[in-house]
Amino acid sequence: MPNMLQKILLWTLFIAVPVAVFALYTRPNMLVMLADQLWACF
Repeated sequence: MPNMLQKILLWTLFIAVPVAVFALYTRPNMLVMLADQLWACF
């Protein structure tokens, strides 16, 4: 049973991370902030 629970949690993680990243990229302010932070490194 723990093996099945681990598989479910792993698949949930594999689905949730790209969805969260996509949700962040739909916010224009976040993209500008990310670009500013990246540009500040140089």
